[in-house]
Amino acid sequence: MIFELTEEQQMIQEMVRGFVEKEVKPVASRLDREGIYPRDHLKKLAEIGLMGALAPAEYGGAKMDLLSYIVAMEEIAKAWASLSVIVGLNNSMLCDPLARFGTEEQKKRYLPRLVKAELLGCYALSEPGAGSDAASIKTRAEKVGADYILNGTKIFITNGREADFAVVFAVTAPERGKHGISAFLVEKGTAGFEVGKVEDKMGLRASDTAELIFQDCKVARENLLGDENGGYGIALSALEGGRIGIAAQAVGIAQGCLEEAVRYAKERRQFGRPIAEFQAIQWMIADMATEIEAARLLTRRAARKKDLGMRVTKEAAQAKLFASETANRAAYKAGQIFGGYGYIKDFPVERFYRDARITTIYEGTSEIQRLVIAREALGEKDLR
Repeated sequence: MIFELTEEQQMIQEMVRGFVEKEVKPVASRLDREGIYPRDHLKKLAEIGLMGALAPAEYGGAKMDLLSYIVAMEEIAKAWASLSVIVGLNNSMLCDPLARFGTEEQKKRYLPRLVKAELLGCYALSEPGAGSDAASIKTRAEKVGADYILNGTKIFITNGREADFAVVFAVTAPERGKHGISAFLVEKGTAGFEVGKVEDKMGLRASDTAELIFQDCKVARENLLGDENGGYGIALSALEGGRIGIAAQAVGIAQGCLEEAVRYAKERRQFGRPIAEFQAIQWMIADMATEIEAARLLTRRAARKKDLGMRVTKEAAQAKLFASETANRAAYKAGQIFGGYGYIKDFPVERFYRDARITTIYEGTSEIQRLVIAREALGEKDLR
């Protein structure tokens, strides 16, 4: 496959790069350090189509191809990962599942406001006893008349505090295992739905992560997303697209590390000359540049194949695995090049180092990605 960007994709890349240079880079470190949620930036990103990049045009979305979207995601993450994860959530985990599985009424109710950032959502799957093993969730949705009664707790929910509604996965037919899980659209303010603990995280400081608690929470039948007991398929579908988005985010973080390291290596002088002239520094930069390009190509391959309607379970996992681990290695090397300054919050590589760590954990850990890849290679295609 050839991954040279089309003229339109290059225009999107330049548009987002210009926005990031003007609106994001100057304030990212301060807002992240203070943990300020970027609502104003989300509104501005909505104005240029990025909050609804993958949403259908009839609901106000930009309906970009996935490759265009991940190019944009890389540019945002290069400056501020907290912002990119919220944009990624809105597109991959909210707009896309709603467009694919929602009823017409659900699409009209949520999508136009999501793409304008007038409405924020979250994706509630993980639980205290069900992280990587999503099929073992315990949150129950018991059918009572025409409604469902939800009981359970969700953890590590991105946007959990800020969201206006949640896509909640719950067990509706426990005897059917993973084929007895359903997805529901539950709005804040619904009786029995409350936000619990908001986590104090190492990285992504401006993106909130919260606990959601459901206690005898009544949800109407029309808030069921997709078919009853079809939630596990919705979850896997969203995670597959989400992994490509996280891979793009990781590539962006790694590219940010490289650019900062190159700039600093040319400016910093030791022993009478720039440290960029020392072989030890050159080799670190060479490794970073090579791994980042490989990660970028894996990510673009997964995006391109998904655009073509091809199955990308393995490709998404490979891109996410390699890109996330590349981001962590790049952050380490950038920190080494900066030396003591890389340990100080005045320099962005300190933030990149903290932000990179999560990319090997969420949307499936590196270990889960390896399981997916191995099972695909071994022919066990029904195992994810």
